[in-house]
Amino acid sequence: MEVSFFYTSTLVFFISIFLILKFQKRSKKTNLPPSPPSLPIIGHLHLLKTPLHRTLQFLAEKYGPIMLLRFGIRPTLIVSSPSIVEEIFTKNDLAFANRPKSIALKLLQYNYTTLGFSPYGNHWRNLRRVATVHIFSSLNIFHSSNIWTEEVRLSAKQLFANSNKQNPEKWTELNLTDLFHELVYNVMMRMAAGKRWSKSADSFKVVNTLIDTYDFIPILRWIGFGGYKYEKEMRSLQDERDKFLQDLIDEGRINRNESNSIDEGKKTVVQSLLALQEADPQYYTDEIVKGMIQIMFTAGTDISAVAMLWTMSLLLNHPEVLEKAKTEIKNQISPAGKLIDDADLPNLPYLRSIINESLRLCPPAPLLLPHFTSEDCTINGYNVPKETTVLINTWAIHRDPNVWEEATKFKPERFEGIEVGNSDQLGFKFVTFGKGKRSCPGSFLAVRFITLTIGTLIQSFDWKRLGPELVDMQEKPGLTMHRDKPLVAFYKPCHQLPMENNP
Repeated sequence: MEVSFFYTSTLVFFISIFLILKFQKRSKKTNLPPSPPSLPIIGHLHLLKTPLHRTLQFLAEKYGPIMLLRFGIRPTLIVSSPSIVEEIFTKNDLAFANRPKSIALKLLQYNYTTLGFSPYGNHWRNLRRVATVHIFSSLNIFHSSNIWTEEVRLSAKQLFANSNKQNPEKWTELNLTDLFHELVYNVMMRMAAGKRWSKSADSFKVVNTLIDTYDFIPILRWIGFGGYKYEKEMRSLQDERDKFLQDLIDEGRINRNESNSIDEGKKTVVQSLLALQEADPQYYTDEIVKGMIQIMFTAGTDISAVAMLWTMSLLLNHPEVLEKAKTEIKNQISPAGKLIDDADLPNLPYLRSIINESLRLCPPAPLLLPHFTSEDCTINGYNVPKETTVLINTWAIHRDPNVWEEATKFKPERFEGIEVGNSDQLGFKFVTFGKGKRSCPGSFLAVRFITLTIGTLIQSFDWKRLGPELVDMQEKPGLTMHRDKPLVAFYKPCHQLPMENNP
């Protein structure tokens, strides 16, 4: 056994050396972007500390807004400049429209067939069309707004019921992290299947990283340093997700005769996708349908919940901003006592500015989803090799003092006159939801839902921190920028808002 292990390790070692030398030969192409000194085999992995977006910002301050790092065998381009992002997504959008591959992505994304991680091509274009027409069309968003309005008001009513009615001046403690996660799962479940969430959401929490050490240094997986255990964990997670999604499809299939009489705009996502499957069963297999729904329960829920948590964190630390938003709502919404709804949002510019400023300071996906070059190209005068992973450091761009005045300050007024989430009005210095062909198709829906939720909580309740200390703004490492600690605050109903009279 020891001899066998020796020969296996030796073989893997030489294969790794071959791959490294192959990469280095390719890297000797002239005029590559700046790069820090690297180590054999691991490249620049030793430089990375969590949170990753902060580390990459620190390196960019030393080596420039475009860097070429090597994570094991994978060259990785780091971009931290709006002008370079613009060059990528205008002049070179097609070359950057792919996604990298990894163990986790293959297992969790139905072998790269989902909208988020499918290679750019006909299949991806069709999925994008399906998402645009059957999930994020104007008619579907209008119907969805009724769903999230009902769920937001239901959450507000529950908070009112849990407050101290006998002593209205007494504050009630609330875990906002639990509140927002329950809310977003109920909304997505109703959009997808027409019913509220009734199970643990653990299986749909976004995985901390989609490209792991075993993808950067395959030798670790081949010689048994936890790689197969990691793969087993990913398979187990996907099996759990798959069973849940298959149950939704099977339930929707049983009820599909009833769905035929439902107006197109009122169909659930499952009903709409099953109608496509019935028309073309060979293409719209159950896996394709499950892949479309899965995105809603991973990225859709996580991004919204995280964005709302950071917004409330910022408001708790800046009570003067919260009070100004409350005054705006009170002055703009009539009759008195009416809860805001989706139609009121255009009349609340300061609330919209708060959401924009929160998305700037605390982008839910600080490095976006990784891109992958399909051909050699030139960016900012540098040669970028084919098959390079590309990370856009949104967090660094949004805090660049050369781009934003008082860049680290929470200042909603900077967004006056800008529609919430409308990055087109801000060029490439505001890239919360990405740019180009692979930008988030659900961003418009997400920001409206987030704005209505935060607006309802501001209107309905007074809020304050647990103590005089500021809310901790430390983030947790991962693909999505979660708070390091749950957000807990005090609340009490506003006297001027009779919650029990609202539908």
